[in-house]
Amino acid sequence: MQNVQPRVAVVDDDMSVRKALARLLSASSFEIQTYGCARDFLNSLDHDPQPQCLILDLHMPEVSGLDLQKYLSSLGIKIPTIIITAYNEPGVSERCRAAGATAFLLKPINSTTLIGAINAATQDVVAVQR
Repeated sequence: MQNVQPRVAVVDDDMSVRKALARLLSASSFEIQTYGCARDFLNSLDHDPQPQCLILDLHMPEVSGLDLQKYLSSLGIKIPTIIITAYNEPGVSERCRAAGATAFLLKPINSTTLIGAINAATQDVVAVQR
């Protein structure tokens, strides 16, 4: 039986973070798509397959990762979401998890931790496709 890796979307306004995560996840055989802002990601939903995991930067101009996660939920779009940030502010991890995030990771991100979080977040999704 073929091992199916999930489609992962990364939304981060920092190009260097997007490139680094794309390289890491591609090397781990994930199908990866990156976006520089929430608007670009939302526009992609009209024509690209929905990702099975979403990695969102918490702090982005215009729409934060947490706001994007809440907006998707309000539309009934449920994508396992991992929030990443360089800022460990009091209570933010709890707010992200309360909004439905499956993981909250601090930058710089440990590659093993990130891949484990993706695998945990998508375990049920990938099992259905096998």
